[in-house]
Amino acid sequence: MSTTTAARVDVRKTYKLFIGGKFPRSESGRTYEVVDAKGKFAANAAQASRKDARDAVRAARAAQPGWAGATAYNRGQVLYRVAELLEGRRAQFVADVAAGEGLTPRRAEDAVSAAIDRWVWYAGWTDKVAQVAGNANPVAGPYFNLSVPEPTGVVAVLAPQKSSLLGLVSVLAPILVTGNTAVLVSSEDRPLPAITLSEVLATSDVPGGVVNVLTGRTAELATPLARHLDVNALDLAGAVGAADATWGEVEADAAENLKRVRRPATESEPNWKNEQSLAAILAFTETKTVWHPKGM
Repeated sequence: MSTTTAARVDVRKTYKLFIGGKFPRSESGRTYEVVDAKGKFAANAAQASRKDARDAVRAARAAQPGWAGATAYNRGQVLYRVAELLEGRRAQFVADVAAGEGLTPRRAEDAVSAAIDRWVWYAGWTDKVAQVAGNANPVAGPYFNLSVPEPTGVVAVLAPQKSSLLGLVSVLAPILVTGNTAVLVSSEDRPLPAITLSEVLATSDVPGGVVNVLTGRTAELATPLARHLDVNALDLAGAVGAADATWGEVEADAAENLKRVRRPATESEPNWKNEQSLAAILAFTETKTVWHPKGM
């Protein structure tokens, strides 16, 4: 007696947003089609709306005092734990990067390794940046005068469009080092590594709301984030290569509420292999100067 085995239907993942440590669908119910580097269908991703962007900012603002208030050493431990989980899901990241960027498995493996190593590098700065960027200032008087770096607050960051993981880590990790929280708009055409990273964050020690991930149309989400009064800074790393964006207008919107804007250095995406520096951490810090009388 013979039996016929029916063809198995794959269980497809429903890709969602990541806001406040949870995975909601877009409030608009919209999705958009994601294709791989060869134009083949890869997934349907949630298309975030302005309301989703506002929800993400609210979650980031609520989480910011606690994240900034944690000890620098503890933030380093939490961020290092993320690297451990990235390592554990290496195979999935390699598959996502290879499909999205059209890389060979070997080159995708190298890109993922570089991203994990970079995350570890930034995690190691949490308890060192104050020593390097802070200082004791000489003053003419019986006072101690100390300057220390502090986080800017809530940072909205547009992820690079082409480098789906290494570029993403290069702009997100330095923001978190000093106690900022982030609203991240993923690469529009290559969002899957960002979605997988949000799943890593959800199972790590990172408090809910410290990182919020939105997928969708970069130009559509940039404007409400630039205009939002509770966003302290805007990183336009993803401005290069994003469709339908008038970036001068986005910068003008940010200027209306005196928002700090970090714009790309060139009109083309940088080589993200070389984008690792202390300057990326200090771009979203403020300097507090304290006077204290000396004892007799």
